[in-house]
Amino acid sequence: MESLKLAENVCAILNKHKAEDVVTINVSKKTEVADYFVIASGRSMPHTRALIEHVDEEMDKIGVKPLRSEGVKEGRWAVLDYGDVIVHIFNDETRLFYHLEQLWGDKSGIDETTSTKN
Repeated sequence: MESLKLAENVCAILNKHKAEDVVTINVSKKTEVADYFVIASGRSMPHTRALIEHVDEEMDKIGVKPLRSEGVKEGRWAVLDYGDVIVHIFNDETRLFYHLEQLWGDKSGIDETTSTKN
């Protein structure tokens, strides 16, 4: 699956399950690790864990499995690595601490078509 389409699918899943501040950042010109980062927040640790589970389950239904995942059980910050797309799902406090949007994004790097504010 093309990386942009994969990122859009992840964003749709996150939005469907009421994730907050879903953002896609094109990092393809900044790193070889991935083409896109998808970043989202949950309102609480249980909501964050539920978002992680929903993304994992929905992607599995279309035959896409993460190469690796970290932090899934804690619910503060999880990373689901789908190769060209890396998904970061935070609780609010952890997202503010790491500021991935500021580290990786800029006006030309954030793909506004898949960014949402709830």
